[in-house]
Amino acid sequence: MVTMNTIEISQVAQAFMGGMVGVIPTDTVYGLAARASDESAVKKMYGLKNREKKPGTLIAANIQQLLDLGVSQGDIDQISMYWPGPVSAVLTLHSSGYLHQEVGTLAMRVVDDENLVKILETTGPLITSSANQPAQPPATTIDEAYVYFGDSVDFYVDGGVIDNVQPSTIVRPTTDGLEILRQGAVEISN
Repeated sequence: MVTMNTIEISQVAQAFMGGMVGVIPTDTVYGLAARASDESAVKKMYGLKNREKKPGTLIAANIQQLLDLGVSQGDIDQISMYWPGPVSAVLTLHSSGYLHQEVGTLAMRVVDDENLVKILETTGPLITSSANQPAQPPATTIDEAYVYFGDSVDFYVDGGVIDNVQPSTIVRPTTDGLEILRQGAVEISN
């Protein structure tokens, strides 16, 4: 077992509130995560993934958190029937350019994992990205995540082996309905 700074789920919200970047089990895969309202932490997270112009996924406890960010009610209305759950919607976000790396859109979803919801109710939305490096498979254990990020991540939360969960389905609201960008955990037909 590698030595790493692991913390319990009860400490996670406090760590994010303190500006830390961590690897946590999300509702789909292990994710590298930072508090969305903390610009410095978000930039650190993107730097760990060597990502430019390829924003992560924002996860929220409820639809109101997305509305508070400025997401349009019309976009929410098109996707809300799939939330909470593993469906991510690419939505326009006019503010917080650091979150969407000045692309103007960001994948977002409302999670249905009880532990994540508790964290998100305290921290507000988190920006996440799968726990891997570009072109590498997502980590299925904390040990694998540690190989990718080592001590450059502030903390790790061990959720056991996550290898039988599909990534989220990704859609984009359009005037003609939902455009399916990736089929994943939830089968959606157009």
